[in-house]
Amino acid sequence: MFVFSIVLAAALIVIDQIIKFAVNSSIKLYDVIEVIKFGDTKIFSLTHIRNAGAAWSMMEGKTWFLIALPIVVCVLGLVYMYRIRRGPKLELISIALIIAGGVGNLIDRIRLHEVIDYIKFEPVNFPIFNFADICVVVGAVTFCLSIIISDAKKAKAEKSEKSKENTQSDE
Repeated sequence: MFVFSIVLAAALIVIDQIIKFAVNSSIKLYDVIEVIKFGDTKIFSLTHIRNAGAAWSMMEGKTWFLIALPIVVCVLGLVYMYRIRRGPKLELISIALIIAGGVGNLIDRIRLHEVIDYIKFEPVNFPIFNFADICVVVGAVTFCLSIIISDAKKAKAEKSEKSKENTQSDE
């Protein structure tokens, strides 16, 4: 499962970079392409922007920190994945998603000193984001869920074990 997770991360990184290349080469900077619209209500658009910071342009200008942090997170993620290589599949996949998103944006930061963002969900005032960001968020949420599921399974197994012990001691 470890190898599958590494291949998944690599594939997601390639997908991210292909999408960013397509956006960069076919949508001019700051141009908006409405993708989904109902009457006058915009739902989803492609809006090509650049972000020199992290989420919501936080830490703009802190390029070296924004390069170092994902490197550290990805290395720790790979080490953790290797350690649990025979562990829960959902946990391995979630870490692969986080690594893929981190590396996808890291490539932009190293190459361009900023990240190409393009996905805009119009109904809410939310920052424009990209595929790599989606990978990080889905991976983080999935990782949390996998930990909760794992803890629930352990608690259930412990409860079952205690129940068996109590039944045997009553005999």
